[in-house]
Amino acid sequence: MSVAIDGLQVAVDGGRWHLRGDGVRRFAEVNDFLGYLADRNYSPRTVRAYAYDLLAFCRWLEGEALGLDGVTTDVLLRFLAACREVTVPGRRGDNVYSIRDGRNTGYAASTINRRLAAISALFGFLSIRDPGRVNPVPRGREGRAAARGERSGMLGHLARRPKDRSALRLRQPRRLPRSLDRREVASLVGSLRTWRDRAMAGLMLYSGLRSAEVLSLEVRDVDVARRWVRVVGKGDKERRVPIDNEVAGVIQTYLLAERPETASSRLFVVAKGPHRGQPLTPEGLRTVFRYHRARAGVPAGHPHALRHTFGTALAEAGVDLAVMQALLGHDHVDSTAAYIHLAPGHVRKEFDAARARQRSRS
Repeated sequence: MSVAIDGLQVAVDGGRWHLRGDGVRRFAEVNDFLGYLADRNYSPRTVRAYAYDLLAFCRWLEGEALGLDGVTTDVLLRFLAACREVTVPGRRGDNVYSIRDGRNTGYAASTINRRLAAISALFGFLSIRDPGRVNPVPRGREGRAAARGERSGMLGHLARRPKDRSALRLRQPRRLPRSLDRREVASLVGSLRTWRDRAMAGLMLYSGLRSAEVLSLEVRDVDVARRWVRVVGKGDKERRVPIDNEVAGVIQTYLLAERPETASSRLFVVAKGPHRGQPLTPEGLRTVFRYHRARAGVPAGHPHALRHTFGTALAEAGVDLAVMQALLGHDHVDSTAAYIHLAPGHVRKEFDAARARQRSRS
């Protein structure tokens, strides 16, 4: 499979992502880097993201008549400026600005920072091969200062040193995890008609699985009788997550009455059409939710919103932070703590309690 974009293409052959097409010889080192990531067992999704980000950078370099050898910090500044000023499809430009982020042109800060990270990783790889080669991406301050307990606690010697962030990195707004309210959940779930779709939504909504984790489940990973599911998350990290009673029943019904006969070991497969019995793809999952979002009138009903709804519900119920981290499969407790501090019910409860104490003292 390949996606052509003005000569240079992103292609995948045998599960390995690479660039090909006109001018690819000038950027052969990019393919060496992508192969290096695959050899280090990086997730195919991560390698794919790096491939597309580096494709955008190489296309821009072609327009500037530059190769990788000519990349300096000044060149990177020009590239970042181009990313901020480009006309993005779907935006009107002129004097029409987005209410959400105040932009009328250019890519989001998260997109630009992701491209910068890919470029930095590429030149970091090239400097490994040639120690005399300087990485044009300047290093900045640490991304997160270690807490006092992390530095001096009993396990302080095991604390990971925070990664340095580039001085070119854009300031990125931190937004609340968007969860669905009860009406939205009822409308979206009520719109689903197949046992397969209900099972997938249930695993995200009541067990907190990521959409990629749902799609990667094997039939043998689910223990319906004991209501457990074995999940392989980011970085091939494995965890066991309990399943809700009703969701377990939905999965069992799907397996017995709806799942087609197939040689695939994946739990969720295509139900009909020319690809019947083949593993359901991320594109297929997005198509399912796109249709039901429109049908149910829930524009925020994305798969990840169901996971956020699960995390918010745990926080509002007062579940222990360590338990939440284990259930959600977060690498760092900071990611889990966001739900504690930002859950609307939790904030309202603490606010009302504080106001009650103020009134009793006056």
